[in-house]
Amino acid sequence: MIEYREIRILTDNDRRLIDVTGKIQLELEECGIEDGMVLLFVPGATGALSTIEYEPGLQRDFPELMERLIPEKNVYHHNETWGDGNGHSHLRATLIGPSLTVPIRDGQLVLGRWQQIIFLEFDNRPRDRRLVVQFMGEER
Repeated sequence: MIEYREIRILTDNDRRLIDVTGKIQLELEECGIEDGMVLLFVPGATGALSTIEYEPGLQRDFPELMERLIPEKNVYHHNETWGDGNGHSHLRATLIGPSLTVPIRDGQLVLGRWQQIIFLEFDNRPRDRRLVVQFMGEER
């Protein structure tokens, strides 16, 4: 069985790392896949997906890491071309990536005890995002 879903995510300047684990688990319970996998994908060039221990320290550490690796204030050719000031956003999203695959076993996402699925907003303005969720596997 293959089940397609979408999750809407609204971001602003304070919502940059968003734990979506619970929303995905709820969609999984609704669709009834027992064993298989879920493919997660962010349409768009400035959002990404990863896993992390979603706790206050890392919620501060991760953006600080991105700023050290790809500083917002650097000169980017993208900004010269489009004038939108989000060249750093595109590079950060490309570095992390737009998709993630997670196994499903016994109707549960197979994640480590301290591992959550996070959506990462790298754009420099609020966005109305959609997260594509495609479950594949055997039903209960």
